[in-house]
Order: sequence, then C-alpha cells, then structure tokens
Amino acid sequence: MSKKHGSVCKLCRREGEKLFLKGQRCFTPKCAYERRGFPPGEHGRDSQYRRRRASDYQRQLREKQKTRRIYGVSEKQFRRYYRTALKRRGLTSEILLQMLERRLDNVVYRLGYAESRAQARQLVTHGHFNVNNRRTDIPSMLVRPGDQIEVREGSRTRSYFSDLEAAAETRNVPQWLNRDLPNLAGSVIQNPERRDVDASLNEQLIIEFYSR
Repeated sequence: MSKKHGSVCKLCRREGEKLFLKGQRCFTPKCAYERRGFPPGEHGRDSQYRRRRASDYQRQLREKQKTRRIYGVSEKQFRRYYRTALKRRGLTSEILLQMLERRLDNVVYRLGYAESRAQARQLVTHGHFNVNNRRTDIPSMLVRPGDQIEVREGSRTRSYFSDLEAAAETRNVPQWLNRDLPNLAGSVIQNPERRDVDASLNEQLIIEFYSR
C-alpha cells in the first residue's frame, strides 16, 4: 500500500469504529478515536450532518474502504484481489476475505509477532522472516496450507525479537494457524474460513460495490 502520511487515527474516525491500526495504543486512553469519536474534517462535529441517511453507494464504498484500511492494501491491489476471487469457484466474498487473510504480513500479525499489520508489513519488508526456509520480503505474498513461517536466525538477536516471546504469548492465534512460540515460528494448517476473520465486515457490500 502507498505510504500513509498523517495520522492513521483519522481513518478510524472516518469509518466510525476502531480499526486497531496502531496496535496496543488502540487499547489505551491515548487512542484518538476514544478522545474524538466524530469524523475528521470541517463537518465532523455537526450532528445533523452525521444523522443523514447513507445511500446504498455510500454504505458500499465505506465498507470497501474500511476493509482496505484494515488490511493495508491499495485500491489497485484490492481490485486485483476482487477480480481473482471472481474467477474462482465458490462465494466471491469469502474467497476475497480468505486472500486478504493469507497475506504474509497479516499472517505475521495474526501469529502475534507484530502489534499491527503495518508493523508486520515493515518487518517482512526488512527481510526478518523466512517462508519455507527462504528469506522473504514481500508482504503481499499469499501463504498456503503447509507453509512454514519463522523469524530468520540472523534477526533473533535483535532486541525486538529477543523480547517478543513474552509479548506474543498474550495474543490469541486463529485455528487455521499453528504457532511455535519458543522457536518464533508458525505454520499454516488450512485455509482461513469466514469465522476466522475477527473484523466486523460486511463483505457482500464490497461485492455489490464492484458489481455496479
């Protein structure tokens, strides 16, 4: 995704809910959404403006934008995922979410080795992870059942990774992943299912948006 300049907390305020884009900070009183729960901009505080009935197009657009921002992908990437999902057998909406969940940066985040998807993306880009014993620096790589993910041997001595086990231990791991915390590794057991997506998303609205 192209680099976001400015406060990412404005994205949560724009969507009207916490997207947990800044990791543990989102659970503290410092969270900007807790302090300013209205949309950013000139009319953000205007209650009459916020009470206006949203059109179908607006609801579809907002759901698409929210999903993009949660997973940190650009519009070009997101549209490509949709086109790929459209060609595959099954429910397009579920296949789309499955592809987003299978991104390497999301897997690193879901294993608890990063506080946020943005941090996971940075760690992967800097080459701190191996996939199937090969150094990988592509956050958008889609993992498959049987793939093994681990922190590279040369990165384990860094202070971030040496203190990671205690921090990651408090994080729950979805059923489609297996975590080997002492070895800072993990594996993909199966493809994720709809119930494994922890975000409150209405993926059908996304399909309706692109089907216009």
